[in-house]
Amino acid sequence: MEPVQITSAVWQLPFPVGHVHVVRLADGYALIDTGVPGSAPAILDALGRLGCRPQDVRQIVLTHFHLDHIGSAADLVAATGARVLAGAGDAPFISGATPGPEPVFTAAERGLHERVTAGLADAGLPPLEHVPVDVELHDGDTLDGWAEPVRVLHAPGHTPGAIALHLTSSGVLFPGDTIATVEGRAVLGPFNVDRAEAVAAFRRLAALDVETVCVAHGLPLLKGGGAALRAAVPENDWV
Repeated sequence: MEPVQITSAVWQLPFPVGHVHVVRLADGYALIDTGVPGSAPAILDALGRLGCRPQDVRQIVLTHFHLDHIGSAADLVAATGARVLAGAGDAPFISGATPGPEPVFTAAERGLHERVTAGLADAGLPPLEHVPVDVELHDGDTLDGWAEPVRVLHAPGHTPGAIALHLTSSGVLFPGDTIATVEGRAVLGPFNVDRAEAVAAFRRLAALDVETVCVAHGLPLLKGGGAALRAAVPENDWV
């Protein structure tokens, strides 16, 4: 896998389901999400291509508890010693203390979910290994050790404790699965536990001063990301 450079300090590691992002910190690197189970070797290889040794990974930030985001977190913690950070509302689901809630599908989402689930089953993924959360994040928190200010935003709806990260100086947004892209358009991420909350979270993120949107599903919005988010109509997606 070749890392895709998004900014001078951000790379995307593209996966068929659930991209991973790498951010250069003041004294190392952070990962945002970890792909499906079994992705750790590919992620570590890609980090090596960036000159990042396993011990240089300081933080693993999980935007929410779904399989394609936390799937390789335990393996990566074992390989790197990094701390795991996640939204407080999703921490019990990530650690395995409590089963996570199921999404409420629209008619359009149900068929898509069946196809995605079948594809993951055909891939023969290893079982999910849950991982403890070292730091529970809340709305308005900032993250230590980053090279620029980064603000945590609670973005419930996709999951109860979903979060987004906003790099305020460079205008980079990591929206988790609240936002996806399709053919260059920003759309509401599907498979939400509370669709109305997810739409409200989308609208809140769209109001930020953003240039680049690093989505986990679809291609990134490299320029004019904020305008693209404000032009979107998430209420009409997946219905």
